[in-house]
Amino acid sequence: MSLRWRHWPAVLHRSWWWICAALVWTAIPAWAGRITGTVELSSGRQGELEEAVVYFQPRSKVKPAVPEVPRVMETRGKRFMPRVVAVPLGGRVRFPNADPILHNVFSVSGRNRFDLGLYRTGAGKSWRFDSVGVTRVFCNVHQSMVGYVLVLDTPFFTTPDGAGRFSLDIAPDQPGTLHVWHSRAESWSAELPAGDSSVEVSLEVTRKRIPPHRNKHGRSYRRRRGRY
Repeated sequence: MSLRWRHWPAVLHRSWWWICAALVWTAIPAWAGRITGTVELSSGRQGELEEAVVYFQPRSKVKPAVPEVPRVMETRGKRFMPRVVAVPLGGRVRFPNADPILHNVFSVSGRNRFDLGLYRTGAGKSWRFDSVGVTRVFCNVHQSMVGYVLVLDTPFFTTPDGAGRFSLDIAPDQPGTLHVWHSRAESWSAELPAGDSSVEVSLEVTRKRIPPHRNKHGRSYRRRRGRY
């Protein structure tokens, strides 16, 4: 039976509704899970909660994409800002110098060791991180400067806000292990099932904010006078 012309507006209206519903369903995939929660520190300065890294390792490994634009860890006021940067395996970090003095950013952390040399104010240099794990970053001029690059083999990671709250979407949804890392506490982890989860993480501060370390030559730092 053929449709008469007067019936076509209703047919088109119903078809348009189903098309819109399909687009909405595509935009919000049903196979995505969400992990939410809070991180607490037993002690510490204001802002240290934002220095935690929350990451999820699914049971079936998902290869992270390497961003074209490097993350930035700036030297400003004789500090690394931000103090902690998380990147996927193979990601790069750029270290611009915003101070009117010299800095020498370096690390002696295993396969991620590097030395950018002494450089002045400017865009700085970048480094590619090809080994999973924690890379401790220092300045060869200023002993108090300490930063961390956490290199991860998962695309699912985030940092909490100033109140310790975080939200992490997982797609495709599957079980795995949730980890919370902080430079001043022991790492925390828990097995989570597939589906939405909510967790509360409490970390006890056991480490100094500025850990004892030597310069890039393995010698003690010397007090310097002058511009830098």
